[in-house]
Amino acid sequence: TDTDAARQRLALAQTALLSALVAGTPAPEGFDRRRLRVQSRALAAKRAAVVGRIAPELPAILGEEYRPAFLDYARHRPLRSGHRQDALDFAAHLLAQERPADPAARRQLTRWWRDRAGPKPPPARPAARLVRAVRLALHRR
Repeated sequence: TDTDAARQRLALAQTALLSALVAGTPAPEGFDRRRLRVQSRALAAKRAAVVGRIAPELPAILGEEYRPAFLDYARHRPLRSGHRQDALDFAAHLLAQERPADPAARRQLTRWWRDRAGPKPPPARPAARLVRAVRLALHRR
């Protein structure tokens, strides 16, 4: 029917707009490309701030490099499985590119990612965290 066809067109237009805002695809016809880029950057910056609050170790490890690196990462990668997974994916992305350039920071990031990418989240208590770290170190031998 005409209503179904109109709904289908609207759904396609909404998908194109959302994709332009969060996945870096070209702006749909009829939209101001410059304004969409500004809004897209604002959404990516908000996403970086949320990930930084959820995983404060990332900005601490990466320092000044955190925000530009995250914005570069987020430009063509929409949020899929929540912000915690986004933090893990971001860290994995950096490590795959052999970043950060500082070897000590890269080791810290690797350790952070390994600790959180496993099947269980890290324990909250310091003593339990220490026991888990020792077990992991012994297991790697």
